[in-house]
Amino acid sequence: MKLNARNLSNLTIPVPTYDRGQINIGIAHFGVGGFHRAHEAMYVDSLLNEGLVQDWGICGIGVLPDDRRMRDALRSQDYLYTLILEHPDGRQQPQVIGSIVDYLYAPEDPDSVIELLAAPGTRIVSLTITEGGYQPPLSAVFGLVTEALNRRRERGMPSPTIVSCDNIVDNGDVARRAFTSYAEQVNPTLAQWMRENTTFPNSMVDRITPATTPEMVKRLNSDYGVQDARPVVAEPFSMWVLEDNFADGRPPLDKAGVRLVDDVAPYEAIKLRLLNAGHQALCYFAYLAGYRLVHEAAQDPVMAEFLARYLDSEAMPTLARIPGLEEFRHGLLPRLSNRYVGDTVTRLCTDSSDHVPKWLLPVVRDNLRSGGPVRLSAAIVASWARYAEGVDERGQPIEVVDRLADTLVPIARSQRENPTAFLANRALFGDLIDQKPFREAYLWALHSLHQQGARTTLQALIGADGSTALL
Repeated sequence: MKLNARNLSNLTIPVPTYDRGQINIGIAHFGVGGFHRAHEAMYVDSLLNEGLVQDWGICGIGVLPDDRRMRDALRSQDYLYTLILEHPDGRQQPQVIGSIVDYLYAPEDPDSVIELLAAPGTRIVSLTITEGGYQPPLSAVFGLVTEALNRRRERGMPSPTIVSCDNIVDNGDVARRAFTSYAEQVNPTLAQWMRENTTFPNSMVDRITPATTPEMVKRLNSDYGVQDARPVVAEPFSMWVLEDNFADGRPPLDKAGVRLVDDVAPYEAIKLRLLNAGHQALCYFAYLAGYRLVHEAAQDPVMAEFLARYLDSEAMPTLARIPGLEEFRHGLLPRLSNRYVGDTVTRLCTDSSDHVPKWLLPVVRDNLRSGGPVRLSAAIVASWARYAEGVDERGQPIEVVDRLADTLVPIARSQRENPTAFLANRALFGDLIDQKPFREAYLWALHSLHQQGARTTLQALIGADGSTALL
């Protein structure tokens, strides 16, 4: 049965319980992809189902060529779509989301988009435009939003809140700098008005949302009788921590499970040092050992134990004890072990020169300052160095996807003769080569990786081979 408003009452899965015809637009969102539909739109849908809001429906806005296809697909089914949560035990939890009530494609009618953004009812403009979207040359999003803000200024209206939902550190601050810099170039008076009136709250977002495949579309139809052109699949876990700093009101997001806080930074650190650095703790060893799917590596007892020890002995002591920390930590391994999410080890190994300095090395430096342990973190860096050689333990080539691959791979391949060659890159590692505890642990791990391989190295690191000392 085709998914649309007319057929909702005939579906056998949960559907919106509210009258979508009575929902007014309060949020305009740029970047209606899988993550937005599995995250922000889901939270708003929960509030609508509970009868807690009526004026916070979402209008999607597209600016890219692919966005037209998303608009057409959603419009053909009255902007409804199915969210399918894939539980680790194999249980599926499908539901129809109805919080997106309209979608505008900006290249076809930019003035309609600007007027929507300038409308009194639109009080939040949210974004998932990726990290690159905030870098020059700036996309059409910035021109549309600043023109709408200028119309608001001229009409004596309040500013909306601009909420970045992108998976980058200090995303609100990044958005503030990008938007105000753009406005400064085109209208300095507007830029000053924005500084005085527009808020850009930081947020931390977290939910694994793999790309929707044709098989997922077919399975939704065969298992549940729903013909949906754009379903979205996600893990059950979802987290949104949002700075409570809104220019013109907000929905009661806390009633839907969003953490509204004064400072997002401690929660951002949890994600970076546990989940993101945890990915690194797993991925290089896993790839070298022959794993290509994340859940298979996470289900390996040796790799799981190594990850747990990194988390508990090195990462957790560097984090503030805030609500949700223990829950987040203990939920990590089940999340990574979820075979139905289908995440790849190769994805986790991508862009390491950007990720290791931001995610793992802050843990190392905090522990070096406090006298804490660093041997597992050093082994993770060594596993990256070994992976960056571009050849796995079976002699098969590794495609190292990294903006610095052209320089890092030759350096890594020289480290069998010069073991400190990779670590000597001070642009990436700073003075870690001068820190004896880290350097010695790194050199031991790299030597073991070369001589014994990834699995035996991990067994030694966790003591699974009966050894009592590593260094």
